[in-house]
Amino acid sequence: MEVSYAVVARQLAKSYNGFWAVNGIDFAIRYRECFGFLGPNGAGKTTTVKMICCLSPVTAGELLVLGRSPAREAREIKRQLGVVPQGDNLDLELTVLENLLVYASYFGLEGQEAKRRAWELLDFMALADKAHSQVEELSGGMKRRLTLARALINRPSLLVLDEPTTGLDPQARQLVWQRLRHLKEQGLTLILTTHYLEEASLLCDRLVIMHRGEILEEGEPQALVDAHIGRWVLEAGIEPEWRQALRDFLRPYWRGCQEVGELLFFYFQEKEPVEDRLRLFPHSLSFRRIRPASLEDVFFKLTGRGLTD
Repeated sequence: MEVSYAVVARQLAKSYNGFWAVNGIDFAIRYRECFGFLGPNGAGKTTTVKMICCLSPVTAGELLVLGRSPAREAREIKRQLGVVPQGDNLDLELTVLENLLVYASYFGLEGQEAKRRAWELLDFMALADKAHSQVEELSGGMKRRLTLARALINRPSLLVLDEPTTGLDPQARQLVWQRLRHLKEQGLTLILTTHYLEEASLLCDRLVIMHRGEILEEGEPQALVDAHIGRWVLEAGIEPEWRQALRDFLRPYWRGCQEVGELLFFYFQEKEPVEDRLRLFPHSLSFRRIRPASLEDVFFKLTGRGLTD
């Protein structure tokens, strides 16, 4: 089994002074796929990634990365990893190009080979015109693309990205997504942690939904939405005394219903029959919205909270 997978975890756990940040999780990441860890802050995503990157020792369970044990073969694993941490940790005293050349030297790359790879990556990340600029002169999106370029300098077998677009504006985020999609098309194995639904849906072939150190669900993004929610969500505001009446009135159509504050959330497969049915409901709604279902709805159904709560 291990030969077929880039990462295999069995009952993987991490404890900090008695607090279980990761509590006995199982997953397997195939080569050439983008595998996501989706969840809010504190879910255990970053802790899991740190164990995969050999930056934090495993407390319990088993972990294999590229067929090797992080406990015994961390150096060999790190040679084949590219890592994009949550925050940019670029060397501000160096130019853009120098950041790549210095990092290349850590992998034994020197001279013309290092320069060739650095310029290839600057072109790929649309940063060639900034090669001799100081890092402090770059925008947030440019710094993020430089951090991604640096992670690719050693031509890794596995690229790990921890919240790669947090804090970026929409345009900068789209640029990073384009580059990651291109790497995925080239066959690079990607591991992505995120709390952005669009990011997970666009990039991930499969993902796990994490909450409080545990995995709640695993699967393809759209398949998880289809299985738990359906295609559509109705958000309805109505006076408390009529809520049960609305539930009963729509019962032939909904697959699930949750009450959150002043709103009822109905999950259903077909939109038009629900819209037609609502026109016949004898009581007025203070609020009504029908929208496509998303991974956030899956998370909310499983945990009773949103990804940004």
